[in-house]
Amino acid sequence: MILGGRMRRLREACGISLEEAGAAIRGSHSKISRLELGRTGFRQRDLVDLLALYGVTDPDECAEFKRLAAQANTSGWWHHDSDWLPKWFDTYLGLEQAAQLIRCYEPRVVPELLQTPDYARALLVLAHPQETADSIDRRVALRMRRQEILTRRDPPQLWLIVEEAALRRRVGGSQVWLAQLEHLLQAVDAPNITVQMLADHVGGPAIADGAFTMLRFAEPDLPDIVYLQQLTGALYLDKDTDLAAYRAVANLLSVHAAPPEYTQELIAALRRRQPETMDQPTSLA
Repeated sequence: MILGGRMRRLREACGISLEEAGAAIRGSHSKISRLELGRTGFRQRDLVDLLALYGVTDPDECAEFKRLAAQANTSGWWHHDSDWLPKWFDTYLGLEQAAQLIRCYEPRVVPELLQTPDYARALLVLAHPQETADSIDRRVALRMRRQEILTRRDPPQLWLIVEEAALRRRVGGSQVWLAQLEHLLQAVDAPNITVQMLADHVGGPAIADGAFTMLRFAEPDLPDIVYLQQLTGALYLDKDTDLAAYRAVANLLSVHAAPPEYTQELIAALRRRQPETMDQPTSLA
């Protein structure tokens, strides 16, 4: 996406149309559009031809573009799961790894980046009832590996707004649920993790239609992106109007949610108010 954005600016600065650029690489205008949006990688030959067309001749500048292209075409650590990982989620994993800020609203369950293995497994079994235990294990392992970004040397800031109902939902039964709440209590101590709870009476769904994630990047060539996951696909929104709308909703949810300094106290209160009939597992997928 970074490379595509830079190539688009070069093309526009030269006054070259999508059709003209496509013809230069023996392709179409739609191929140039996909390259500039980061939907597909640049072949070395196409990159060299386009740089020549755009008048980029400085060896150091050309080398930087080639470095970006090589980096963009490198498979992520999750490539070994490509036999089952959908392409639309592969894209999200790359964005998640590169994000500087991950801002998420979740009305149903604990967000994936703070789930325990047992809690994640309980959800995945419900969501994929036909899969084998080995397949579920692979899904759990992938989810746990994603969480390593939170403890790396330069971790992203994670800002979560979670519905109170999501934290009261006893996914996996009493022991799994209690262990998940304990994990949250420990996680919010990290300086790069902020969790706010939205009380039931506030009515988060009345403010937002459903879960969403906003990603922000350190690289100025990358716009913010809103990620909306669906049952069989996902949407990636980066238009200014869409970003403004979701940013406004995220800010409104943050105002209505309890301040983050009260999160540990509220989670501890949920644990103390546990009902006696706790061992009935949730039916939520």
